[in-house]
Amino acid sequence: MAEHLSVKKRNRQSIKHNRRNRAAKSKIRSTVKQFEAAAADTKVESLRAVASVLDKAAVKRVIHRNKANRAKSRLTKRLNKASQTPKA
Repeated sequence: MAEHLSVKKRNRQSIKHNRRNRAAKSKIRSTVKQFEAAAADTKVESLRAVASVLDKAAVKRVIHRNKANRAKSRLTKRLNKASQTPKA
């Protein structure tokens, strides 16, 4: 077991950060699943919720800001593609 105070503190910090990161990533996955399951008329509001969660995670450095932007872009593309109706 660690004996130095700095190592003990680092272990405490690591556990704390790990819990925060797991909770944030779980929230991201949950909101993305809610977006995918949402009805067509509520998808825009659901996308806003996902974007908000992704931005908060990026600000807290749980995920990289480019990853957050890439995820938002892909979800927006998916929303736009689904909203386009083929013309008969």
